[in-house]
Amino acid sequence: MFPIQLPRGRTALLFRGTLLCKVKSTRNFYFGSPAGAKIISQNSDPLREISRRCPQSASLTTALQGLPEDWPAELDALLAADETILAHLELDLDKALRFARGLILVTNRQLLARSGEEAAWQAFPYRNGLHLQRRDHAGVASLELLDTTGQLARWRHTLGRDTNARQVLDHFEQQRDAALTGQPVEAPPASICARCGAPLVPGQDDCPSCAKELYTPPSTWTLFRLWRFARPYRGQLLAGFILTLISTAATLVAPYMTMPLMDEVLIPYQNGQPLDTGKVYFYLGGLLGSALLAWGLGWAKTYILALVSERLGADLRSQTYEHLLKLSLEYFGGKRTGDLMARIGSESDRICVFLSLYLLDFATDVLMITMTAVILVSINPWLAAVTLIPLPFIVWLIHVVRDKLRHGFEQIDRVWSGVTSVLADTIPGIRVVKAFAQEKRETNRFKEANQRNLEANDRVNRLWSLFSPTITLLTEVGLLIVWALGIWLVTKSQVTVGTLAAFLAYIGRFYTRLDSMSRIVSHTQKAASGAKRIFDILDHVSSVPDPVKPQHLTQVEGGITVERVGFRYGNRTVLRGVDLKINPGEMIGLVGHSGSGKSTLVNLICRFYDVGEGAICIDGVDVRNIPVSEYRKHIGLVLQEPFLFFGTIAENIAYGKPDASREEIVAAARAAHAHEFILRLPHGYDSLVGERGQALSGGERQRISIARALLIDPKILILDEATSAVDTETELEIQGALDNLIKGRTTIAIAHRLSTLRKADRLVVMDRGVVVEEGQHDELIAKEGAYYRLYTAQTKQLDEQLARPESEE
Repeated sequence: MFPIQLPRGRTALLFRGTLLCKVKSTRNFYFGSPAGAKIISQNSDPLREISRRCPQSASLTTALQGLPEDWPAELDALLAADETILAHLELDLDKALRFARGLILVTNRQLLARSGEEAAWQAFPYRNGLHLQRRDHAGVASLELLDTTGQLARWRHTLGRDTNARQVLDHFEQQRDAALTGQPVEAPPASICARCGAPLVPGQDDCPSCAKELYTPPSTWTLFRLWRFARPYRGQLLAGFILTLISTAATLVAPYMTMPLMDEVLIPYQNGQPLDTGKVYFYLGGLLGSALLAWGLGWAKTYILALVSERLGADLRSQTYEHLLKLSLEYFGGKRTGDLMARIGSESDRICVFLSLYLLDFATDVLMITMTAVILVSINPWLAAVTLIPLPFIVWLIHVVRDKLRHGFEQIDRVWSGVTSVLADTIPGIRVVKAFAQEKRETNRFKEANQRNLEANDRVNRLWSLFSPTITLLTEVGLLIVWALGIWLVTKSQVTVGTLAAFLAYIGRFYTRLDSMSRIVSHTQKAASGAKRIFDILDHVSSVPDPVKPQHLTQVEGGITVERVGFRYGNRTVLRGVDLKINPGEMIGLVGHSGSGKSTLVNLICRFYDVGEGAICIDGVDVRNIPVSEYRKHIGLVLQEPFLFFGTIAENIAYGKPDASREEIVAAARAAHAHEFILRLPHGYDSLVGERGQALSGGERQRISIARALLIDPKILILDEATSAVDTETELEIQGALDNLIKGRTTIAIAHRLSTLRKADRLVVMDRGVVVEEGQHDELIAKEGAYYRLYTAQTKQLDEQLARPESEE
């Protein structure tokens, strides 16, 4: 692939005999031979057309995409006639980690680079010993160019540009090997979308162009998905529907009896005929009977459907909460507590109210309108036709307002979750709020969130306040037209007064139900937006799924094998190529700087996340093949900040084993050195610990946490900074409890205080996501490596702290 010149200032790229050329003054691209190039694209994305017509150029078009437009003027002078750009990386950091622009190019002959602080380009032709490696740490990545003499250059960038950096690395290795061996680089398979022909981003299987075209159905249709919860109650729903049908029919009897009551009784009596008391009693009895029947059936249908809706709402909340607990920690990391509480609480209540009240009213309205329309047509078709005049306008208004209301209610739900999130943040952290005297600030935060909620509601209310009176106006106009036509028909003797009176009574019911049905649009959109937010949880697939064909552990020894494990949080690489073997009953101490990957490795072993690369095995079985709940029963976890639930001390100790006897609870508390202080409490083991254990000190909460881990008798124990948040005296007490806890168990302990790992069988030192050292304390000190530097730094700090009081004296 090389550039050639065409007439009239056109520059072309020739790729394996196929011409791809661009006219500098336009966006036109040409395809064909140099002698007779044909235009193939005048749109804003000509690279898609090039990829479609020339699949072997996919890698070229991918390399061209995203190339900064202000660089070509400099590149023209740098590139030789037969030199082609294969990959590029736009740098955004300089050596001092300040934001600055730079560029790295990989061509078929060399690597070119210019960092932000340098005005001149650096050129590194391919030669033997030249090596490019990539590192990343704490959100910053770097590319280092090395040879046999050492480091030649280093360029830094943020992880948002990591995809381009990997492309640069891959192309560099391919071109260097090709230059040294003389063998041509094999063209990679074309990464092109089979549907639209657009080039795919390396490392992604989904086409961004096609993803934009996916149709998202209106959220109103989400309500139909609730049928999965209603299916168990279909018998009751059928009974409720039949009762609704009969009760609606019963309410339509009264207006129909108005016709004979007026035409056969009242009007003849007014004209001088004697009153027919038999007919009076018959028609009045019919009116009373239909009213009583409608009342009884209405009570029965309302009660049945209310019971069904409450149970449906309870099932919806239960299944949503159950599914939520099955999701991995990755899901909760991107959600706010108040938002999740609002979805399961208020959103499910809103759906329940809709199903028990408004959906029943809607069904009744539809039946009433349908039956009334049939009766109106049977009485007088012309009057019935006039009655339906406002209907098209009402339907059009409902269609226009529905989408706006749905959007408005979805926005209200979002801002309301912001209000509840402020409460969820502030109330548990009230001690911090008061300690820093931030009551006014938190009050202002709540007022701002509440104001946003008020504004969102005002926007919806402005729309709804116009919609509802407009519907009423249309129905009144329709009634006025019916009156006018009815009077004219009476004067022409085409209908009787009784018929007109009955017709007007039906018209009143028809328009009332029509108005009621239009008002239900608001409640329907509220319920639809709530259902959508709930199904957002139910549709989320856990990133830590249960295996399709599970393997069950009959007996756990506690051997752990970590094989070439890699893991990333988004674009940030946290672990890479970690190998570690832990024997059953062995105690391992994980040490390293903050951010070195210790807690991430423990989270993977607990299977809070699944590995991105490699595998973690327990007694030779991949943990991904073991049911999650079954696997975690064999793991005991003691965290730096122990979490206690609201309840008694006994309930918290028995959390992992709810059926534990009082003797087992006391035995676990004794082993955790917690029995003595528990007996000093007013109600002993039945004392309430308060929310999150606020009634206890930090050391007491930690010992309760240790007793909780002891009670389940785990084969694998995880200690994550279990003593870092307490004083020295309390640490000694907790350490005694931990000594009882680790006996006979495979233990992984994380600690910044290296002195707490004296009893570890082996120390594993991590740095930047890799294991850099392993061994016992004395061995690692003798090596004077990473562990030695950590240990000497802590020792020096401790000496300074001890010497400070003496110097002050």
